[in-house]
Amino acid sequence: MEKRTSTTTSSAGAPSTHSALQDYFICCLSREVSRFIRRDVLNGRAKFGVSDDGKELFQIALAKVFEPGDWRADYYRGHTLLLALDICTVEDLFAQLYADAANDPFSSGRQMNNHHASPTIDAEGDWAKLTERYNISSDVSTTAGQVGRGLGLAFASKVYREATEYSDEKHSQDGREICFCCIGDGSTSEGPFWEAMNAAAVLQVPLAMTVVDDGYGISVPVELQTAKGSISAALAGLKSDEQHRGIRIYRPKGWNYEELCEAYRAGATHLRENHEPVLYHVREITQPQGHSTSGSHERYKSKERLQFEKEYDCNRQFRLWLLATDLATEEELQEIESRARDEVRAARKRAWEQVARTGRRWRERLFATLDELVAQNGHARRWQAERTELAKTELPLRSEVLRLARLVRFQLGDPTPGKLEALIGEISAELNEDLGSYLVSESPRSPLAIEAVPPHYGPDAPLVNGFEVLNRFFDQALDRIPNLYAFGEDLGKIGGVNQCFAGLQDKYGEHRVFDVGIREWTIVGQAIGMAMRGLRPIAEIQYLDYLLYALSPLSDDVATLRWRSGNQQQAPLIVRTRGHRLEGVWHSGSYLSILLGALRGIHICVPRNMTQAAGLYNTLLAGDDPGLVIEVLNAYRKKERLPDNLADCRVPLGVPDVLREGADLTIVSYGACIPIVENALDLLADRGVTADLIDVQTLWPLDRPGLIGDSLRKTNRLLIVDEDVPGGTSAYLLQQILEKQNGYTHLDAPPRTLTGTEHRPPYGDDGNYISKPSAEDVLEIILETLRA
Repeated sequence: MEKRTSTTTSSAGAPSTHSALQDYFICCLSREVSRFIRRDVLNGRAKFGVSDDGKELFQIALAKVFEPGDWRADYYRGHTLLLALDICTVEDLFAQLYADAANDPFSSGRQMNNHHASPTIDAEGDWAKLTERYNISSDVSTTAGQVGRGLGLAFASKVYREATEYSDEKHSQDGREICFCCIGDGSTSEGPFWEAMNAAAVLQVPLAMTVVDDGYGISVPVELQTAKGSISAALAGLKSDEQHRGIRIYRPKGWNYEELCEAYRAGATHLRENHEPVLYHVREITQPQGHSTSGSHERYKSKERLQFEKEYDCNRQFRLWLLATDLATEEELQEIESRARDEVRAARKRAWEQVARTGRRWRERLFATLDELVAQNGHARRWQAERTELAKTELPLRSEVLRLARLVRFQLGDPTPGKLEALIGEISAELNEDLGSYLVSESPRSPLAIEAVPPHYGPDAPLVNGFEVLNRFFDQALDRIPNLYAFGEDLGKIGGVNQCFAGLQDKYGEHRVFDVGIREWTIVGQAIGMAMRGLRPIAEIQYLDYLLYALSPLSDDVATLRWRSGNQQQAPLIVRTRGHRLEGVWHSGSYLSILLGALRGIHICVPRNMTQAAGLYNTLLAGDDPGLVIEVLNAYRKKERLPDNLADCRVPLGVPDVLREGADLTIVSYGACIPIVENALDLLADRGVTADLIDVQTLWPLDRPGLIGDSLRKTNRLLIVDEDVPGGTSAYLLQQILEKQNGYTHLDAPPRTLTGTEHRPPYGDDGNYISKPSAEDVLEIILETLRA
């Protein structure tokens, strides 16, 4: 697609003839893309499709105020904006629709269509100069899942504007960047939307929230979803007052070109100057093809509504306006429409041929290999039916070629012919590389590449409380890392509930160490946006149990960001919380198996003491991946020697710490359970029982060098001690040790686990004692294991 001319306006602010006609061309181009998206799903070329039909015109107005350095946080639409800004081609859109890993520029074939992203880092992990680019943060499908990130991207502008000790021209020009966040009206019923709008109003950040109101949330009408049947009416209580506290609200009609252009111009100008958030409630949007390719809107819309949508289709109204204002003739508009159709058809054809070429190449190689097997070895064509079916396929997928190759291997039995085995290996490797790589960083700054630096203690190292170790550490970190920020509930003024940041707000200012409201979703959202824009945030969630409120943005957004963008984007945030040995139903803080299942892509660190926690923080801060650090609550008041190299010590990720060595069994644990196991082993010492006690230090990754397997070769018995529910984290540990490290081959007795109970701990010491492992429990199960 040829390079497009930027849209312009006349000196009075009204669109010029040239820009208006260019805008109409983009609308026609986008509509043709939407039509072919639906057609290609229905004819089997694509699996699923969502599109922009009926939602083109507001994006044209948005594009006019979208400047280099700005950001977008969208849901599963938005190709019109990309076309208007000339940051993708029509062919790119179809490459993603066809899941073409080699040519999808947004996600390397990993996301369904209309989930966009633009590069913010290069292959080596270095930041691009984002102030010179239109920045599209990687989209997610989870309804309202984009709003936390959108708030954070806007908040980063405020951070840069207020920073006195740090600036970065790659990421910001004095904080004038806007984050444009788009959401469907139905998704405004989700809690994160309300949390984000309240937070934006409190923080006063340059967030431009567009609510795309087509009157329905899929099939459910707005009257059944939104108070007063209008999101702008429902949010009227947040409307700005005379002191500019709150949000500005605009209510343009989605089919009115002039109204949309003026609303976006006025709102964006105010946002850049004043950082007062804006709500664009874009009303009377139509949906010509329904919500997506999975259904028909004729099933739930009345005849009157369907007639309205036909008449007030934004492209139709735009066309009528161009004729009525004499900005175009009928002939000129027909020429534009014809040109758009031709361009989309040609781009679609090129994209299809491109993706088909890869599959055909592998199919030809497989068929040649099969023909050679028959010719050389006289193999019967037992796979002829499957081969014939694959030969008919217009677009042979690599997985279909691989499936047939593996079926043939099974039918032939051992040994597999060399060429067939090689082909299977090559396709498998290519698929895994194209679609499975970059779950975590593979750059030179990967935290997995950072080597251990043990703590060093001078001869007069003082004995201090654990929280004082972290307080000293955070003080040094804030001093040496100018783009480091820390925030959370009660973190600023009082220094945190456990005093690890005591005095640091006074020393470094409210700008760098600050309090936030009780809103875990958007606390993480702030951290996501800051990290995506080159800052290093440490976001505190006060207790591990409260992390469930933030699980969705951590799981759906942070953990998948690098992978789903094909290593084009990163968010190296750190979430800090505390757990283990907490008492009571709602503060038990040990249910880590939830996180292990949901947060693959985030390093999960479980330090047993605060010196170890400092080493893990140092490792994460030196790297470019996100991390979760779970501190032990009852370790804040335990005494530790204070190292003299807190700023430099490093705890490597995925490398266990062998705390004791013995001969009778291997005990694997972490966090608060470590001192309990140590207590039990002290009691058993008089009986001559010794064990390897291994602290895994991080749950994900786990034991990359295989130290636990090495220990089992010596002891031949395994005990896992953790506080999670039975079959929780202990089951994960068993799978990793017995299966991945082949630990089962070294066992002389069944592996044992000692865990918490099925129920949560009741309040009080008695409840805690019966609910979580005690030293006496450990002692008894060790003896049982040795008798087995």
